[in-house]
Amino acid sequence: MLLVVNAGSSSVKVALFDGLVEVRRGQVAEIAAGGHLAALERLLADGFGQGLTAAAHRVVHGGARFVAPCRVDADVLEGIAACVPLAPLHNPANLAGIRALMELVPGLPQFASFDTAFHATNPEVARRYALPVAVDAQGIRRYGFHGLSYAAIVRKVKELVGGVVPGRLLALHLGNGASLCAIQRGLSIATTMGYSPLDGLTMGTRSGTIDGNAVLRLAELYGVAGAARILNRESGLLALGGSSDMRETGRFARQHFCYWAVRHAGSMIAAMGGLDAMAFTGGIGENDAAVRDEIVKGLDWAGKVPVWVIAADEEGQIAAEAMALMRA
Repeated sequence: MLLVVNAGSSSVKVALFDGLVEVRRGQVAEIAAGGHLAALERLLADGFGQGLTAAAHRVVHGGARFVAPCRVDADVLEGIAACVPLAPLHNPANLAGIRALMELVPGLPQFASFDTAFHATNPEVARRYALPVAVDAQGIRRYGFHGLSYAAIVRKVKELVGGVVPGRLLALHLGNGASLCAIQRGLSIATTMGYSPLDGLTMGTRSGTIDGNAVLRLAELYGVAGAARILNRESGLLALGGSSDMRETGRFARQHFCYWAVRHAGSMIAAMGGLDAMAFTGGIGENDAAVRDEIVKGLDWAGKVPVWVIAADEEGQIAAEAMALMRA
């Protein structure tokens, strides 16, 4: 049995796989004083620890080093910790989950899959900001996110069409966090999120793309912490329509979301030199037909292409990557 762990700052989600078949799912929604150790101990006691042969973890940021899944050892732990400045809200929790399992199940093989890794195939011209070399050396560059979701789309589309991914696939991960990815011959060549998950589309509470000088002005007015709060937690659909939930937000907020999705999609299509197919995933992408229709309609100029709705399967992707490493 393989245990897939997604450890967040305030929750731990797990899924149990027998081969590639998910057999059980669980969650500790609020981590109490005992932290990730107590949360995982509770889940293991609830039956998730029976017959375990390995565990696999979602790690949000792999930086420039981790561009493929890997087995966790002391060096990998150190490398994930070195990426904490790039993802201060996520990587510490991911590390806590790994270390908690090391304590609870000593000797259990553990693997890590990185949300940024799928975009390592982006060309340098797409990854580099036009900033001084010394700034780039500090890690200020485009990484992209939702990579596990996009890798799962590629895997599932292969199953749908008999093993060959369309040459130019526009993938749309639309949820509270939202991004697009240009996938050419199965590889990411461009994506809308950049240094952080803030860039790109209008999202549930994130602003999406915003002028850098506007960010500096926000910092002047509200301080750095206040600007960060506004941009990440008080913007997006919430700011425009009164709710971060697409089902409850206002009409203008929905229009804004679709308008910017279409504009960014045009950039992704340009990066690929055309469009052969589209795939929607995520809570909005899978469940809001009106949003899908509006975006597809806005891209009619690119030609009529197959449009798929793919169930999000990040846990299944993590399991597949870990099992491939175990077989190797």
